[in-house]
Amino acid sequence: MQTRPLGETGHDSTVMTFGTIALNWLEQEGANQMVELVLDHGVNHFDVAPEYGDAELKLGPKLRQYRDDIFLGCKTQKRGYEGTKRRLQESLDRLGVDSIDLYQVHGLEYEEELDRITADDGALAAMREAKRDGIIDHIGLTSHGDPRLILDAIDRIDDLETLMFPLNPVVAGKDDDEYDYQAVLDRANEENIGTMGIKAFARRSWPPTEELPERDRAYANWYEPVDTPAEIEERFNFAAAQDMTTVVSPGDPKLVAMVLDAASRYDGMDETAQRSLIERSRHDDSPVPEQLHH
Repeated sequence: MQTRPLGETGHDSTVMTFGTIALNWLEQEGANQMVELVLDHGVNHFDVAPEYGDAELKLGPKLRQYRDDIFLGCKTQKRGYEGTKRRLQESLDRLGVDSIDLYQVHGLEYEEELDRITADDGALAAMREAKRDGIIDHIGLTSHGDPRLILDAIDRIDDLETLMFPLNPVVAGKDDDEYDYQAVLDRANEENIGTMGIKAFARRSWPPTEELPERDRAYANWYEPVDTPAEIEERFNFAAAQDMTTVVSPGDPKLVAMVLDAASRYDGMDETAQRSLIERSRHDDSPVPEQLHH
């Protein structure tokens, strides 16, 4: 599988990152098998978070077995110093490892959160301390919120090494600034910040729960995904062709094998095919930025 430099981290990430939330829906044996499958395809970048149910615990056994082969990204939704420090230790304990390669502020949505994170007693203070202590190697941020807020975060966090944010043909086809994740990608590349694409496989938002209860949804994703091999490959190719470092696999385990197949075969996507996909997707409803759909 192709690899690309993850900004200035010194790590070359595979074009697919394994979104380990998929492990939450599996028993331990199935989780072990899925990690083996992902590694067999050459994927070297894994992403996990405490908010992903039991994913940290389910990942632990194979992570420890193959620790040297996995660049591990983890996250915190805590915004203050003490909470972040405590949550980091909890993740280390659940994963059963001594250090995390990339630790990320998880799910930035509001300006006041950014103020809290960057305060003297904010999350970044704890992350920088952990980096000095060798517990984490790199600092990142994730968001499926307003792109303008992510740009503000780049301005305010001078040691930011990676960003995770949405990019797909649905948002690429919308003209409003509130969907302009391309501006985030352009800025990140200017600053040599590593980029991870999420929501690459989002077809649209799920219908309201009164129309389609969560238990009746065909997939565990919080958006309705594309779900055929051809659509998955087209969406992967589009995201990987946008000058992202890596594309994160979707959250439902039923989709992972198709994404692995597409990522293994990735060989670019020409401009005409990209424009055609944007035009076909332009009028679809986008589940991101998330705060537009609360």
